[in-house]
Amino acid sequence: MYQTIKQILCTGIKTETPPSADDALRRQTQRLHEDILACFGRALAIRHVDAGSCNGCELEIHALSNPYYNIEGLGIHFVASPRHADLLLVTGPVSRHMQTALQRTYDAMPDPKWVVAVGDCGCNGGIFGVSYASCGAVSAVIPVDVAVPGCPPTPLALLQGILTAVSKERK
Repeated sequence: MYQTIKQILCTGIKTETPPSADDALRRQTQRLHEDILACFGRALAIRHVDAGSCNGCELEIHALSNPYYNIEGLGIHFVASPRHADLLLVTGPVSRHMQTALQRTYDAMPDPKWVVAVGDCGCNGGIFGVSYASCGAVSAVIPVDVAVPGCPPTPLALLQGILTAVSKERK
């Protein structure tokens, strides 16, 4: 045990310095927080629906909850029920089996409601397109307010899409 402690003390700290804060991200997230409070006076509730994606977009959506992006701190949270949601975040091409579920989720949301289609598959059907198993883009099933392209889109692009949807309401 003594040898281990001696080696630790002799070696010192060998970690990298933390990255510096991104000013563009900080400004954008501050603007998003102000827009959310101006529109709602409370937090923005998002319902996420995976309509048949490969889970690439879901990984980027989950990254929004990490300490770097921290959307919970901005007043944005994900909810399990569409009845509590203000914004519907849809990923993937809409499979035929998810068509009815997506329509019911949209119908269950209270007004005003926004829909953000995420990823190339959600925006235009992506590599799956329209087939016997796929309806294609989200806009073929429900009205879409904002489309966030990319395969998968970055967390910053997702934040920008949410900001665009919320900003449209203020105009």
